Amino acid sequence: MKSDIEIAREANIENIEHVLKKLNISDYELYGKYKAKLDLSYSKSKRKNSKLILVTSINPTPFGEGKTTMNISISMALNKIGKNAISVLREPSLGPSFGLKGGACGGGYSQVIPMDEINLHFTGDFHAITSSVNLVSAMIDNHIHQGNQLGIDPSRIVWKRVLDLNDRALREIVVGLGDRKNGVTRQDGFDITVASEMMAVFCLSRSLEDFREKIERMIVAFDYDSNPIYLKDLKTVGSVMALMKDALKPNLVQTLENTPAIIHGGPFANIAHGCNSIIATSTALNICDYAVTEAGFGADLGAEKFFDIKCRKAGLNPDCAVVVASIRALKYHGGASLLDIKKQDLKSLEKGFENLKTHIENVKKYGVNVIVAINRFDTDTEEEIKLLEKLIESTETKVCLCEGFKKGSLGAIDLANEIVKLCENKSEFKLLYDDHLSIKEKIQKVCTDIYRAKAVKYSKKALEDIETIEKLNKSDLPICIAKTQYSLSDDANNLNPTSDYDINIKGLKLNNGAGFIVCIAGNILTMPGLPKVPAANNIDLDQDGNIVGLF
Repeated sequence: MKSDIEIAREANIENIEHVLKKLNISDYELYGKYKAKLDLSYSKSKRKNSKLILVTSINPTPFGEGKTTMNISISMALNKIGKNAISVLREPSLGPSFGLKGGACGGGYSQVIPMDEINLHFTGDFHAITSSVNLVSAMIDNHIHQGNQLGIDPSRIVWKRVLDLNDRALREIVVGLGDRKNGVTRQDGFDITVASEMMAVFCLSRSLEDFREKIERMIVAFDYDSNPIYLKDLKTVGSVMALMKDALKPNLVQTLENTPAIIHGGPFANIAHGCNSIIATSTALNICDYAVTEAGFGADLGAEKFFDIKCRKAGLNPDCAVVVASIRALKYHGGASLLDIKKQDLKSLEKGFENLKTHIENVKKYGVNVIVAINRFDTDTEEEIKLLEKLIESTETKVCLCEGFKKGSLGAIDLANEIVKLCENKSEFKLLYDDHLSIKEKIQKVCTDIYRAKAVKYSKKALEDIETIEKLNKSDLPICIAKTQYSLSDDANNLNPTSDYDINIKGLKLNNGAGFIVCIAGNILTMPGLPKVPAANNIDLDQDGNIVGLF
């Protein structure tokens, strides 16, 4: 089979104005022939009876589960059966594109295009976010250097610089070295752009005015008396607004079959809340009948945060959730080695099914209609398929076999028809926990109900952080647990946690602007590193100036 970029390059891509015309959209800005930004006015209201479909998955493995591919094939299939559907996705980060995971445009014959541009610079949204964060950092250090009227304690600056690349050498740095004219010497560090609070605020804002209000209350540091210093205190809000005004407009592209796709925002689900922007989702719900969105990594991270943070903030009521699983991934969770993963292994498949079963049960706790999509691969045997379908049906859950990667929309027709039927059933959506619970009670609820942990343990720093947040009267905010994506537990090597285990909370950070509390669990990092053989080694331009080696 051809590579993703070869398939994308051969696609019959339409001028984006044709796609806009079909959607009856007249207020937009073109970014070349195949990309456009939509006016914010399209996010203001919800189309009557429009349906919101979430695509989530089991815990990921080195293979990738095909969640984005499934999202795209579903949206195309819905259009194929006569429905009006849009795919609503997150923007890819350069970190994974040049690192290990790869891009975020789907794969095979279920892709959004132009995939090379989307996976790299796209419309510049991430550059705007990166510049905004680093502008604030520069203003903080300049303020201290110029006399420090706010009394900022250099040892309590919580605002980090960011870069949209994997660069482990920047996790912990020292700034201001050399002469006094270089500023105050202090310890600092970089996060990857998608882990920043600016990205979270970007994705959780409803309008320019809402974005302004959120960034005004972002905490950048504490003074010597332990009082918070807000971004508005630096008189930088206006400059950030100027940098971000175009980025806040959602981006419209298309799939290989010319189905509209809105791609906007891109926080990781293991270190942030993992959902595209509220503006993008609201826009899709306003201009189509079915908005097919997704949330990063497994349902323990992306779906939980989609429900408990994004839906809580935006007042969204999802109608259906699709849990994506592959037989090879479940065998891996059941103990099969990478070398044997292509061989039939019913025992490992049945053991690994426990991961899928947990995710099914977890999503049902939110009162949402659920269906499992088996992402089929050539190595799957008929015996394995029959066993997995039987196991899924034993949980009283619908299941469909899908081949969107190889067949595009035709590989997801059955799934699309089942989704339409499920969306006719009223969703009884409910949140996992109430706002009024204490921080520890909320953490306990997620860790025991979703991760299935026995207990939660807190470091000394975590307890101090909780005390600080409680003194600021911010305990009523939802929580965003940052942990490994590979396991339900906080241990990446514990792929099938069947015995009692604890979740270890090492620290907390108040994202006051975004309106949630980040809880760091296990050894999760907010600035990833590159693998031994990065994807960047294989990317190049051919003699005609075309990008090659990009997946």
